Amino acid sequence: MSTDIIRGMDHVGITVSDIDEATRFFSEAFGAEVIYDSVSPSDEDVKGEETESILNLFPGTKITTVRMMKLKHGPGLELFEMKGPEQSPPVRPSDYGIQHFAVYVDDISEAVSLFEHAGGKMFTSPQPLMFPTEVGENNFFCYGRTPWGSVIELISLPSKLPYEDQTSLRRWKP
Repeated sequence: MSTDIIRGMDHVGITVSDIDEATRFFSEAFGAEVIYDSVSPSDEDVKGEETESILNLFPGTKITTVRMMKLKHGPGLELFEMKGPEQSPPVRPSDYGIQHFAVYVDDISEAVSLFEHAGGKMFTSPQPLMFPTEVGENNFFCYGRTPWGSVIELISLPSKLPYEDQTSLRRWKP
């Protein structure tokens, strides 16, 4: 078997409590644009045993809206607004499973300002990268929480990364 058929990440799916709030947040914080609604708010809810089975939803969950957005670079953002009898808060970075995604930015201070203006809350100010394989002049990151609780990392890597001396493989960078 060959992995040559794998092209890259298409989108990140995020369940949100309020699709309009999430759309506004991603638009204001990252310049994201709505491409289309797979399920618009005026459509009939997507629900039932088949949907629950296909998506591994808690029984009784209804999908009220699904919206695909795009950033200037990188994968799409697929937002799901669901209502169900049992929903948990988003995970913390110490929990198992997908715990954050990172958005590459050219000006991390400006990106923090946009993130916070849109209603997000940063955990800290931008910090130098923590790991020896990623340190470099002006290589910074910081984590923050969206208004509905998901964790997003802002990252800027303008300088060469030390790992680049050890391998020809490279991280994605716009």
